[in-house]
Amino acid sequence: MAATAGFVNGSRTRAGKTAGPAPSAALSVSELSRLDRLLGAIYEGPMESPPWHAALELVRENLKAAHVTLMLRPPSPDSTGVMINTGPVTRQGIESYETHFFALDPFVRLPEGEVVTAEELIGKSWLESVVYQEYLKPLGIRHLLGADIYTQDGIECRLRVTRSHNQKPFSAEDKALVRFLLPHLKRAIQLHARLDYLECERQLFAGTVNRLLLGIVSFAQNGTLLETNQEARRILSEKDGLWLSGNTLCVESAQESRELQRMIRQALADSISGGHGGPGLVEAMSVSRPSGRAKLGVLVRSIPPGDWSESKLRPAVAVFLRDPESSAAQPSQELVRRLFGLTRMEAQLALLLAEGYTLDEAAEKMDVRRNTARTHLRSIFCKTGVTRQTMLVRLMLNSVLTLG
Repeated sequence: MAATAGFVNGSRTRAGKTAGPAPSAALSVSELSRLDRLLGAIYEGPMESPPWHAALELVRENLKAAHVTLMLRPPSPDSTGVMINTGPVTRQGIESYETHFFALDPFVRLPEGEVVTAEELIGKSWLESVVYQEYLKPLGIRHLLGADIYTQDGIECRLRVTRSHNQKPFSAEDKALVRFLLPHLKRAIQLHARLDYLECERQLFAGTVNRLLLGIVSFAQNGTLLETNQEARRILSEKDGLWLSGNTLCVESAQESRELQRMIRQALADSISGGHGGPGLVEAMSVSRPSGRAKLGVLVRSIPPGDWSESKLRPAVAVFLRDPESSAAQPSQELVRRLFGLTRMEAQLALLLAEGYTLDEAAEKMDVRRNTARTHLRSIFCKTGVTRQTMLVRLMLNSVLTLG
């Protein structure tokens, strides 16, 4: 990869002075292809698990290195950090660094864009240092190259490249390649941070929807099934009036089936047309269940594309399912007690009433007299500001308890 030096203006010494312009050379087709693979792997890295593993392997291959490690979150006294390692590593070696040797790492807060070797950083005393003698040397590592990456969001990542005792030191051309890749890796890291934020947000909302016992089935523009959430899978697995066959939601009743398919087709057409600039088409129906249980509620909503949407596999239609007989996990008495300022017994009574029990039934389950339960209920009314049992139930169901 000697020709990659033509991509940089020059190499830098430890003091930051330009060592002279790097030789400029035309890249051959094979060299362009290798660079294309490297850059492609870097930008595809955020979608891998673990991220950038393929890119780091390519860097290791191009630099003929023993290891290439990317520390997305460097270890600290409070955390072991997050590291992506390539090359032969052992669990013991990783744990040794995470728990002890990270504090002795000479590469700390390197200047942005600087690519340096251990000798350039601390001189010949490097070979006498504790981290080399007690950590790297036993692992067969002789040469160490480092660079740090910082973003405006406060992200600090470390890139480390090693070679063994029987390999040559890193050359100016090796450093030039790493320096050329750093800005691309930084952009990819920023993309990864954004994707991670969106994924955290998605999981938060998905978990909330599941706790609300709302089933969701999403379809792409071509009718392909994209995703079903936990509650939807539970409802569909019962095959009680509604089930899934391939990409099709099937309904027991022929008339209801025709109506559901019409609603989905109409929503797909609305999504493809862009939703006419509005919030999207919404239609609803109920689905009978052969078991005789209460009908399932079904709502179909089109999802208009964003201003710059181009993917054909984005969600275009969402089908919401509600089973009126499903029971949500009960909030803890502690949550009810803290939210409304109730005693333990009052919280227990409030939860039973919210479940649909009468006052007499709740008293029996609590193993208290009816008059005792009524006394607790009057106290609950006083603390919550309601005057009727139905108002109390509505207050609890509309509170944040359902999200707990």
